[in-house]
Amino acid sequence: MIDVGYVLAGALTGFVVGLTGVGGGALMTPLLIIFFGVSPIAAIATDLWFAAITKLIGAKVHHTNGNVDWQVAKRLWLGSLPMALFIVVIVSLGAQVAKVDWLAKAIGIVVLITAIGLLVAPKLAAYARGRRIEQPERFKAVQPALTVMSGSVLGLCVALTSVGAGAVGSVMLLYLYPLRMTPHRLVATDIVHAIPLAVVAGFGYLFAGMVDWSLLANLLVGSVPTVLLGSLLAGKIPGRAVQLALALVLVAAGVKVLA
Repeated sequence: MIDVGYVLAGALTGFVVGLTGVGGGALMTPLLIIFFGVSPIAAIATDLWFAAITKLIGAKVHHTNGNVDWQVAKRLWLGSLPMALFIVVIVSLGAQVAKVDWLAKAIGIVVLITAIGLLVAPKLAAYARGRRIEQPERFKAVQPALTVMSGSVLGLCVALTSVGAGAVGSVMLLYLYPLRMTPHRLVATDIVHAIPLAVVAGFGYLFAGMVDWSLLANLLVGSVPTVLLGSLLAGKIPGRAVQLALALVLVAAGVKVLA
């Protein structure tokens, strides 16, 4: 049965994801919890599959345009996928994740960190750019290891809260690759990295029977066309303006979830 509210939520999130690479978890999970009263565990489980499918569709457009940096994506996967798999094993073995009272608070905290990351991203990138130019050999020497470590952090955040792969990941990439990550490449690489991460993390919740399939279907009805639209418009609409607006929304959402 079609639920207009869920469809509209999916459409909004899909467009933002296609345009900026951000919002699959950071926007959708708080929306489900705050406005629709979905339990945190069901929101996380369903959003992981929503993000994977939505971003898979958007990634095809970005890949066709040649914007994906596969070397950086592979480095992130080296850290994020094993960490996500570790969390999956815990969930699959029957850990009482659904009863952990700090789950909603964890989501709120990661959402707030995401919002702060979006706000400070340009200054952080400028600082990293200076270091990259002043100490190029030293900076490049630590890039691979730091990228893998960043992937591990993203894997932990996404598997536990479904939040972080887009916004937190983009901030990390801006810092680690300040000259290499053009706006188009950043969005494309961020989206591609998030797909297998969401799938791996989502399997634990899938096997535990926590995914709401009706909810997922409604969200995808809205997101599939709009993620394509957002991906096609990426670079034509000022993504920074969208990110700033999203950051303000996430601050309010994070505070609300914590409250």
